[in-house]
Amino acid sequence: MNKKLFDFIEKSPTPFHAVANVCESLEEKGYLELCESGKWDLEKGKGYYVTRNGSSVIAFRIPEGDFSGFMMTASHCDSPCFKIKENAELAEKYYVRLSTEKYGGMLCSTWLDRPLAVAGRITVRTEKGISVRLVDTKKPCTVIPNVAIHMNRNANDNMSYNPAVDMLPLFAEGEGKGSFRKLIAETAGCEEKDILTTDLVVYNPQRGTEWNGFISAPRLDDLQCAFGALEAFITAKKAENLPVYCLFDNEEVGSQTKQGAASTFLAAVIERISEGLGLSSGEHYAKVANSFLLSCDNAHAVHPNHPEYQDRNHAVYMNKGIVIKYNANQRYTSDAVSAAIFGLVCEEAGVPFQRYANRADMPGGSTLGNIANTQVSLNTVDIGLPQLAMHSSYETAGAKDTEYYVKALACFYGKTLSMENDGEYRFI
Repeated sequence: MNKKLFDFIEKSPTPFHAVANVCESLEEKGYLELCESGKWDLEKGKGYYVTRNGSSVIAFRIPEGDFSGFMMTASHCDSPCFKIKENAELAEKYYVRLSTEKYGGMLCSTWLDRPLAVAGRITVRTEKGISVRLVDTKKPCTVIPNVAIHMNRNANDNMSYNPAVDMLPLFAEGEGKGSFRKLIAETAGCEEKDILTTDLVVYNPQRGTEWNGFISAPRLDDLQCAFGALEAFITAKKAENLPVYCLFDNEEVGSQTKQGAASTFLAAVIERISEGLGLSSGEHYAKVANSFLLSCDNAHAVHPNHPEYQDRNHAVYMNKGIVIKYNANQRYTSDAVSAAIFGLVCEEAGVPFQRYANRADMPGGSTLGNIANTQVSLNTVDIGLPQLAMHSSYETAGAKDTEYYVKALACFYGKTLSMENDGEYRFI
């Protein structure tokens, strides 16, 4: 399972690649592509997927008969990185650097002195307009160099990093001016003059590895959840529900985009599903009320050197199972009802689970569930897998937890949930 995870991560350096990767897997299983601007002719028993911006995707299966509600998972495919600006080169006499800005909140020190690659998408001129091409150099082509300790004696003393000064990647020697755009054109297989615009980032191309019961890889937050949910979605047994797999972009910057969890994407897709199946507005909202969402985003494991950062009663550990996340201020959506339902799912799947809450004086970040609920209101639980060094360029998690997660989510997708009264549910 972890080898498959590492393959998935390696093929997913950016959200655009992650979505293309997911779509390829879905097509191999017979899922059909839909377009938001086209007509949807849905057939019972078939699976479909639709993308938005090329960086978010929603997939679903239409059951053969009636269904009780939507059983959904949501994860995100973006990670903190350095976005390359449109006028990419900072050319001087001896060096060519790349002009970048921070995307999301990363641990800057982990990006230093590490060979980095470039990936993303470009738009290319065509006879009738534009086309989009994915780009991935795969091999390292840049590095962000540290300042030697001899020149910065305070480097180990609470160092702060200025992204406009300290974090600019070195790309080439001075005579290499103009070579960046040439590299991108060669990688994309197009003429340099035909490149119109770019969405490119610097990323860590190092492959994941398993060691002593742990795994380390780039972008575990949140590609570990994205991969595991897809595996569960594809392999789950059929039930009297309509399973939905959601992968959103831009979680790391607040989700307030047309392709983020705060967008209309999910609401529009499930409304069109109901419409395509001939349901009335009232029938649609009854299905939504009988639905459930797993908001899947990784969690903070107890740090071996700093256990004091955890709430002592809610400490979670790698290889000890899936984490259910709680927060009084609704940064996480888990409540007594939604957490109880997911706990029962884990019990049936034979998967351990843990409960996490931040220390009361250390507010954590929010994630997908509470944001998605502003567009589609339904019972939601926030879950994740415990990891170390979240937002590092290379993160660490438990070797057992990916498989735990896949088993639990496959069980979830295979369940049929029925709301008897408000707050009272049973599995059919």
